[in-house]
Amino acid sequence: MRKLALVPALLFVFLFAALAWPVQAGEPIIWETNSRAELLRGDARGVSIADNGALTLAPRFEAVFDTQQTFIWSSAADARGNVYLGTGHDGKLYRVSPDGKGALLYDAEELDVTALAVGKDGAVYAGTSPDGKVYRITPDGKAETYFDPTDKYIWSLAMLADGSLAVGTGDAGKIYRLTKAGQTPETALLVDTAETNIVALAVDAKGQLYAGTDPNGVVLRVNLDGKTFALYDSPLREIHALAPAPDGSIYALALSEAAGAAKSETPKDAPISSTAKSRYDLTGAKSAVLRLDADGAADVFWKSETVVGFALTPAPQGGVLLGTSDKGRVYRLESGGRDTLLTQSGEGQISAFATRGADIYAATSSQGKLYRLGANANDTGIYESPVRDAKLPSAWGRLWWRGTGAELQTRSGNTETPDATWSDWSAVITDPTGANSTSPRARFIQWRATLKGATAQLFEVSLAYLPRN
Repeated sequence: MRKLALVPALLFVFLFAALAWPVQAGEPIIWETNSRAELLRGDARGVSIADNGALTLAPRFEAVFDTQQTFIWSSAADARGNVYLGTGHDGKLYRVSPDGKGALLYDAEELDVTALAVGKDGAVYAGTSPDGKVYRITPDGKAETYFDPTDKYIWSLAMLADGSLAVGTGDAGKIYRLTKAGQTPETALLVDTAETNIVALAVDAKGQLYAGTDPNGVVLRVNLDGKTFALYDSPLREIHALAPAPDGSIYALALSEAAGAAKSETPKDAPISSTAKSRYDLTGAKSAVLRLDADGAADVFWKSETVVGFALTPAPQGGVLLGTSDKGRVYRLESGGRDTLLTQSGEGQISAFATRGADIYAATSSQGKLYRLGANANDTGIYESPVRDAKLPSAWGRLWWRGTGAELQTRSGNTETPDATWSDWSAVITDPTGANSTSPRARFIQWRATLKGATAQLFEVSLAYLPRN
């Protein structure tokens, strides 16, 4: 009888194991978010991402003015603290006062205001495209046609030390020097280059004029007698922006042919800077920032095979700030190819910078807005991780991390992109040693970190989960 009683018990255990195993098989999986490449796939609102993957509070980045236009192509600042914005495709020029109030200053006949410069007398010079003209607009909004060449595009403007205006054009690749209104193209011509477009012009502290070209990607030093000297011949197609630095060097943003087809997001697991190859090898690069010394020595300061830059300006702490089409982000680039994701606008791209004293302004496109980049950090910031695909509906376990001043939450769902069908964010977890996620079983999960306080830092977030068989 004892033998007969034992058989049903063993059979019960066997059947229980057979039924339970398919339901919850395998060992827990640990999702570790500790690579900078993966962090860059998330959304950083008020949070910076350092080159070592540390999350910290970002400098304040506040919207100042919304033009209600799609694109801001150009920007400039005057001595009174006003910032000017040239837009497209309605060809409008806006003036934003130091208190953040913006108003329409001039409405051009052309589609785009592609270049701006401010004279010593406070007049604004606006270059337009297509069928380009240069307009001179006084502070009270009165405008005159200052220059009307046969060139199709006015890509760049720069004020020279003697008060004359340099004009870079396309599609004939000419540089003009204007000393008064009404000059003919023949009398104003400074240089007729072999290039198609003079995309960028800049003047350094010594009054030296520089030009960036397309399609051969050359940085030219231009003398006022019309003599040019090629400082650098890039293997990339276009020198899109030039930024003279206080130390006398020139930073140049170079773009490749592939930059025009770039996506607005960094591909999965792709770093923004490429370190596998030599830093000087620009093969496959979509963007590169070059540093040129006054004596002609050139250095590849930074490069990327995934991120496309659009705007460049010297950074207050040294190096340069790069505005990109990568979620409208601003990166701080430092020597040795190092980069920090400084802040993120949420717009399609950072298309232009304007500097006014210690203030740095960033203009965006997709929605044409003006932002001010502050010196002080945010009080709080939020980072949302990329979505994790567990491949199967999963039970979520312990969430833990390394850092201080951070609170974490999770949410889950069964669609690849979070939407209204996802769960709400879970209760806040404040202990870095972790706690179990309360998000419901699902295939996809995401975590969110809220950083608070000047010393807040976050590293190496880990989440355990167990997929169902």
